[in-house]
Amino acid sequence: MKYKTILFDADGTLLDFERSEYEALSDVLAEFDIPDTEENHAIYSAANAEQWKLLEKGLVTRAELRINRFETFLAKIGFSASPHAMADRYMHALSGKSHLLDGALALCTELSRDCDLYIITNGFRFIQEGRFYPSPLAPLFRGVFISEDVGVEKPDIAFFDHVRANVPNFCPETTLVVGDSLSSDIEGGIRAGLDVCWYNPRQKTAPADLKITYTVSELSEILSIVRN
Repeated sequence: MKYKTILFDADGTLLDFERSEYEALSDVLAEFDIPDTEENHAIYSAANAEQWKLLEKGLVTRAELRINRFETFLAKIGFSASPHAMADRYMHALSGKSHLLDGALALCTELSRDCDLYIITNGFRFIQEGRFYPSPLAPLFRGVFISEDVGVEKPDIAFFDHVRANVPNFCPETTLVVGDSLSSDIEGGIRAGLDVCWYNPRQKTAPADLKITYTVSELSEILSIVRN
């Protein structure tokens, strides 16, 4: 086995965040009598993604993020409602969405036979625990590291230092970071001196100066990398 410890991102890597976000937002739009249109979903997704980028850079707090994304959304669509009430309802709705990406369960089941698996995720504890622990992935993992608990977001080196300090017998040479986000998972893993595997199902182009160890377009490809 080339790698013994696998640090998996959650959303967009194992959990189907796009589907979960879509369903949760639909629930919120219906409750606040806002049209449930593709355009409104796209506007919210863009506002949400922008806030998470700002959070990764330390430009907003987690508390600000949860409200800001709905303030921006409401301003963009010209609708009057309470962003605080929408944020509360959204978090509750999202915490109940536990969809997996195709191949995630099969991959983790196989890897768990020989490897120690951990989740490393940016997010709110209430949401991430509500989505991960009811899933069939949960029994396969030895631990979950959530940025709200750690106190910093990926790619901050302090996040990975916390993981290093709390994973028994942590060995950098036999640890692999797997994630879909270049800015948090991959950049963070590289900063921490770890090998990284970029899950890139849409075959995007990465910056030439980012030293990515592996790139895969399907989760099933990760098995041969770990066992090489």
